[in-house]
Amino acid sequence: MLLSTVIFLPLLGVIAIALLRGLGATAVKGIALGIGLLTFIISLGLYTGFNADTATFQLVEQKNWIPGGVSYHIGVDGISLWLVLLTTFLTPVCILAAWNSVEKGLSGFMMSLLALETGMLGVFCALDLFLFFVFWESMLIPMYFLIGIWGGERRIYATVKFVLYTMAGSALMLVGILALYFQNDNSFDLTTLSGPFEHSDLLFLAFFIAFAIKVPLFPFHTWLPDAHVEAPTVGSVILAGVLLKMGTYGIIRFCLPLFPDAAEKFTPLIVTLAVIGIIYGALVAMVQPDLKKLVAYSSVSHLGFVVLGLFSKSSAGIQGSMLQMVNHGLSTGALFLLVGMIYERRHSRMIVDFGGLSKRMPIFATIFMIVTLSSIGLPGLNGFVGEYMILAGSFVGQAFSKVYVVFATAGVILAAVYMLWMFQRVMFGTLDKTNEGLPDLNAREIVVMLPILLFIVWIGVYPKPFLSKMEKSVGVVVTKVQQTEPAMGQLEQQKSRDPKLALQETLRTQHEKREKEAEQ
Repeated sequence: MLLSTVIFLPLLGVIAIALLRGLGATAVKGIALGIGLLTFIISLGLYTGFNADTATFQLVEQKNWIPGGVSYHIGVDGISLWLVLLTTFLTPVCILAAWNSVEKGLSGFMMSLLALETGMLGVFCALDLFLFFVFWESMLIPMYFLIGIWGGERRIYATVKFVLYTMAGSALMLVGILALYFQNDNSFDLTTLSGPFEHSDLLFLAFFIAFAIKVPLFPFHTWLPDAHVEAPTVGSVILAGVLLKMGTYGIIRFCLPLFPDAAEKFTPLIVTLAVIGIIYGALVAMVQPDLKKLVAYSSVSHLGFVVLGLFSKSSAGIQGSMLQMVNHGLSTGALFLLVGMIYERRHSRMIVDFGGLSKRMPIFATIFMIVTLSSIGLPGLNGFVGEYMILAGSFVGQAFSKVYVVFATAGVILAAVYMLWMFQRVMFGTLDKTNEGLPDLNAREIVVMLPILLFIVWIGVYPKPFLSKMEKSVGVVVTKVQQTEPAMGQLEQQKSRDPKLALQETLRTQHEKREKEAEQ
């Protein structure tokens, strides 16, 4: 029941707020923060009780739900564990960050935030395809309200665009889920799925496009900048910190292990798009005049690295991608929090409106500097570990040409350019008279940032506790994506050397085709 408690405890908070919102804003905020903290504390039991020596799903719960092969089946492994903990960690941070920033509809805001947490946790824990789809779609509703009600001036446009993109991908994924259902003895159970599947190329594309939209991978990224810019601060934090990881999680949970042959076939195309996204996102971020939009485009670049590592099909590359999902959630989430804090003081996000803030806001400038260096991958901070493992695993692995890695490395340099240039323009130079009265961070805001800074340094200095929990589970995925490659490669080599063998293979294929036509 531990896992179900973690998933659905936020919904109890939603009910409590709905019943007690008449007590006032302070009570609503207290209930939301209390439920968020309690959920995080309970979720720590997932870490302490997790056995890193096995790759099997743990804390499994399974109950029949709907006749016809649908069950309430949940569990965690080394792949989902850290994403669950990241979600439960960021939610109370967001609640505390929004303490004084929401003026209208506070109870609805907090209810949406807690309901969103349940949806995200369900996605990472679901082991039934139907249940996964239900959680995947349910998180759209509270996010729709967060952006559409508490967003900026163009919030309706951004919300509709976000929903339409996601629903388009969801439609494809639903077709893929139903196809797997009929090929799995009318069962949605993920743990019983084993290929090869009929039409695996089409099934792979159905799932991959849905997840690529959520990542988002170039060229499916155009919804992201609008959603980030128009969303309230905590909406951007959750969007960048957790929601985008649902896409990369789906790739490693479904696309790679279920369709290894199709993944092998489409790897050159996908890696090309990932590298384009890395460089394109960095170049576009470099010219952004808006702080929030700069951070939004940086996500396109950073998550390109994650996709690159996933398709390296090496243990180091995939572990690096998993760690980088957590790193991106911390670093980019912190950047959005800091942009929100300065916006509340100045009511502007334009870089040109700032300059010399380090003289007036030294605490803010110090924290901003640490998070900026983390985002560009400075050794000793979290971003370095993930990016190094991704690039090293991709370079050593045999999944694609090393040329891709060389071009991807340019993204690291470009990240340093746009982030440090932004930091220089905001923090140094002449202090404008308009900014002379800006107050530094208060105690609440420092408390919001300190836990994130702790993990930024911890992962950078000692990542072993994080990597050790995912090693076995990642190893299973690596085995699945690699096991068919040698056999396929050996067969092709034999056919190229022996024309007789190639002729026999052709005749066998033609014979099978005629038999199928005769049966029809």
